Amino acid sequence: MMHLKIFRQENIAHDLKADQHFAKTMVARDLLVLGIGAVIGTGIFILPGTVAAKTAGPGVTLSFFFAAIVCALAAMCYAEFSSAIPVAGGAYSYGNIIFGEVIGWFLGWALILEYILALSSVSTGWAAYFNAMMSSFGVNLPKALTGPFSPQNGTYFNLVAALIVLLIAFMLRQGMKTSMTISSAAVVIKLAIILIFIVVGVAFIKPNNYHPFMPYHFSGVIRGSATVFFAFLGFDAVSSSAAEVKNPKHNMPIGIIGTLVVATLLYMGVSFVLTGMVNYRQLNVANPVAFALRLAHQTWLANLLSLGALIGMFTMMVTVLYSASRLIYSISRDGLLPKKLCRFDERSHTPKGALWFVAIVGALLGGLGSLDELTSLVNIGTLLAFICVSFGILRLRKRKDIPNSNGFQVPGYPILPIISGILCTIMLFLLPKSAFIGAGIWFAIGLLIYACYGYKHSRLQQDQR
Repeated sequence: MMHLKIFRQENIAHDLKADQHFAKTMVARDLLVLGIGAVIGTGIFILPGTVAAKTAGPGVTLSFFFAAIVCALAAMCYAEFSSAIPVAGGAYSYGNIIFGEVIGWFLGWALILEYILALSSVSTGWAAYFNAMMSSFGVNLPKALTGPFSPQNGTYFNLVAALIVLLIAFMLRQGMKTSMTISSAAVVIKLAIILIFIVVGVAFIKPNNYHPFMPYHFSGVIRGSATVFFAFLGFDAVSSSAAEVKNPKHNMPIGIIGTLVVATLLYMGVSFVLTGMVNYRQLNVANPVAFALRLAHQTWLANLLSLGALIGMFTMMVTVLYSASRLIYSISRDGLLPKKLCRFDERSHTPKGALWFVAIVGALLGGLGSLDELTSLVNIGTLLAFICVSFGILRLRKRKDIPNSNGFQVPGYPILPIISGILCTIMLFLLPKSAFIGAGIWFAIGLLIYACYGYKHSRLQQDQR
């Protein structure tokens, strides 16, 4: 009978009641801050140039457009789920309620890996930029505290990477109202820097640089779409906040879909201006946007990009740490992880157990580990969630106990959700084999934990006794 019980489905009424601890303070603007903070990072200063040089030419602008269409389909599915099931946990909770406990567990387990690896890897990038900026002012940390544990290279701990994660955790610990004030200011500055580049760069566009527009043919544009697709990942993290949102049926779709629209316009804008400023053949450099600005003798703006990169990575870490803590809280709330992880602070309305767990693990990984080879695993967790959420719409519409007549619904049902699921599956199989090997190991560990702990301690199991 165990094989049937693992597909037992969580009752949405239970999750809604359990999540009443959260204060509903967030509106659409706050969700846009979270989403844009996660999606727009350092990639906007790098990907348009490198993909143009290697794959798409000036047609990279279209690559971002086509990638955005694929993401838009998944975003609409997330918007419907978050409107119909406004609970914490995002795709984990949707899977648990719609497909059953074991599916929800593996989605949650995949997303735990995604969030913690993303947090740790971004923290090391932030530390590199910060240390370089401080070095320009003559301030240098001891070499031993500037890199991962690597005695042969003279580094033992990346102090700045660990500290920035803990600092963000402390900020989130003060409550979402305080956190959103700081994050909003950071996102505004980041967007201002990007818009300044677009406005200034337009004056240096040379129309000849757009010819040929698709030097690698249309197939190159499509290959470019597969590469830049991952630049949009992060909007799904917004769905984790549903339990803290005022009028989620209205605000959640605006936050999720609005994030994607803003990100698409910015990516396409930067791509168009960049490939107009410099011939695409010259853009295969480490920081193509800064390179283009220096060629145009706009060194002041090139230097400002370093600040934009720091702020971009900061807001990414805020969203990732926030979303990860809500995910861990939700899994613990359902008994699949120890109950200590869903301990709640009634003063700040934050799940302090989950927040500090993610922060400490993320800080240690960022401080000690070199994560370059593991970052492709981030994409597997996201795409698996996209696939389940897309196809999950088909089952959600059949649930009479989850009415959503007044909320957002994916248009073109059932065609668009099916197309979304198929396209995300194609993207999944474009990932390198090494990512699947790593994911297989991670899922094997997850299966062991579920079999030895989660299944026995599940709230649903306790209720059936």
